[in-house]
Amino acid sequence: MAYIGREPAHGAFEKQSLTADGSTTTFTLNFTVGSSSALMVSVAGVYQEPEVAYNLSDGGTKIVFTAAPESGDTCFIVFLGIAFDTGELLSSGTITNKTAETSVADDDLILISDTSAGGALRKMTKANFAPAVSLTYTTRNYTGDGSDTTFTVTNGTTVDSVLVTENGVLQKPTTDYTISGTTLTFQGGAPADGVAIQIRELPVSSS
Repeated sequence: MAYIGREPAHGAFEKQSLTADGSTTTFTLNFTVGSSSALMVSVAGVYQEPEVAYNLSDGGTKIVFTAAPESGDTCFIVFLGIAFDTGELLSSGTITNKTAETSVADDDLILISDTSAGGALRKMTKANFAPAVSLTYTTRNYTGDGSDTTFTVTNGTTVDSVLVTENGVLQKPTTDYTISGTTLTFQGGAPADGVAIQIRELPVSSS
């Protein structure tokens, strides 16, 4: 079992009786334990060896026998000290209740619960994460003079990656304007004198 903080300490001894039926191999424990050696298990008066005759499952909440105890066998478990939870199990509640960090330093270690490995704890560093992506856009403002039909845009811009307006009226790509290289050309003639032209180049990702 994985822990944040100290491993659970153990205190009072307790006994649990099991009802054997000759087929059941898994029994729910009255108390959660950290390892199979924290139990003394007796079947028909014979002491059972941990990790050989039985194992634990479901985070120490169940005992699984290698072979089902026979019906009528007297079976009992003695807990060699009940786990007192002095640590914190990694859970959604544990994470939720912690102080949120807004940045990660290069040498910070980050503890995660790996759901693909049954919740096993794993550590990560900033380098394990995908690089941050920022989105930037450029706004170009021009004023029509009644004669110019061409205006400058960033190289690589396409008709579908810009928003073009004349006095706030959105222009239609290809129909109202085209782009070639760094030049945007109005197709319906030059914008009238004094018309406010805005070319907003939409965000492109940059790491």
